[in-house]
Amino acid sequence: MIRTRAVRWRRGVVFALPGLWVLGVVVWELLSPRGQAVQLLAAAPAIACAGTGRRQCVAAAGACAILALVPLGSAGRADAGMRVGTCCAILAVAAAGCAVTVRRRRLLRELERAREVAATAQSVVLRPLPPRLDGITVAGGHLSVSEGALVGGDLYEALATPYGVRIVMGDVRGHGLTAISTVAAVLGSFREAAHDEPDLADVLRRLDRALQRHLCERARTEGRAGPGGEAERWLGEDFVTLLLLEVCPDGVVTALNCGHPWPYRLACPAGDGDGVGARAAAVGRGDPLPPLGLFPLPPELPVARLTRLLPGDALVLHTDGAEDARDAAGAFFPLARVLGDAAGGAPIVPSRVIDRVQAALLRHTGGRLTDDIALLVLSNDRRRAAEHGPRPCLVRSGRPRR
Repeated sequence: MIRTRAVRWRRGVVFALPGLWVLGVVVWELLSPRGQAVQLLAAAPAIACAGTGRRQCVAAAGACAILALVPLGSAGRADAGMRVGTCCAILAVAAAGCAVTVRRRRLLRELERAREVAATAQSVVLRPLPPRLDGITVAGGHLSVSEGALVGGDLYEALATPYGVRIVMGDVRGHGLTAISTVAAVLGSFREAAHDEPDLADVLRRLDRALQRHLCERARTEGRAGPGGEAERWLGEDFVTLLLLEVCPDGVVTALNCGHPWPYRLACPAGDGDGVGARAAAVGRGDPLPPLGLFPLPPELPVARLTRLLPGDALVLHTDGAEDARDAAGAFFPLARVLGDAAGGAPIVPSRVIDRVQAALLRHTGGRLTDDIALLVLSNDRRRAAEHGPRPCLVRSGRPRR
């Protein structure tokens, strides 16, 4: 309500400003013994065009042109030529102002259409996540360092497949609109491979092959291919860090990590409602594989068992922009502590965690992000069976295809 009143007040001031300017010039002309203020009437149409639009510009120009021809005071009666010249200047300013206003409105319409097309395209690339997947509550959020971009160099997706809920979180080298094509290539491959491949390792191999094809095609398009037609992709110029997860029906989380930060597990302490916040602990052990695009994948890809997500627990995936965000003093963002505070007590609501962490990130950095930041929260809302638990999910090791 207060904001609406402020907007209305500003619009009223802008609308009245040309009239106040004309009134001030007329009063000055009448009170001044020399009467040299009439030339200032030429500014009124320009003020009207800049503040409101073409109609008020034309109205202000007509009123000012008439006032310029009407002699006001003794000095005005003595210099009719100056008043005719001022009238012509007012009409010229009004014509130029109308032309600029028409062009500005056309450019604004084109900009709005371009924004609609970009928003639609970006929502297809990084489409909204379903709120629930096979008993897993899901929420994702993204902060782009590029102004006006909904998608940058970060990517995430979650799918319910016959083999469990599969999730990918990645970070493409670079950010902004230049990285969207790589994001689209990786996500497009994941959306197919996650349903087709029984082994998580084979999903990763599909993603690696899709990335290689994309980088080669882009290198040829940009003229960076080698003499034999092979793209110069082994120079480490383009790569993607990737975390591939699978949540089995019994809550076991398995993963393959290619140079990406390990996730955090949020668990509420025993005794819901006691006001104690959730505990955030990093999960994952061992050295990750190199990022995709730097080196070929090894022949064996052992799938690691990260943790078991019990009912009520949550898993938080993030890109390195979250932990690397700094404030004005150079202090890093305390992601683990903020996650515990954002989750609060049971139950853990993923969308609430996303909103609170994003708000804390913007406060910490003062709104000046240096890298894209993506967050994905998965909460296990499944209920345990009375006696027999769900069928366990076997940890599989991928084998290269022949």
